[in-house]
Amino acid sequence: MPFADDEVRIGLACGPDETGRWHGYYGVSVDADALRRVGLHPDQATSRVTGPSPPAWWHAEAERTRRY
Repeated sequence: MPFADDEVRIGLACGPDETGRWHGYYGVSVDADALRRVGLHPDQATSRVTGPSPPAWWHAEAERTRRY
C-alpha cells in the first residue's frame, strides 16, 4: 500500500434511521501530503465535477448488471 498507517483514517458511524432500521456509514480520509506523493492533489482538473451526473436509468442498469 502506498500509504502509511497513520496517513489513512477509516471511520464508521452506525445508528437507526427514522424508521428504526440500522445503517452503517464509512468515511475514509487520506492525508493531503500522502496523496501528493502518488501524484494526486486538489488542483487536478479531474478532482472537480465537470459535467452533469448520469441519468437515473444508467445507475439502475449498473445495479442490475453488476457482477460479484
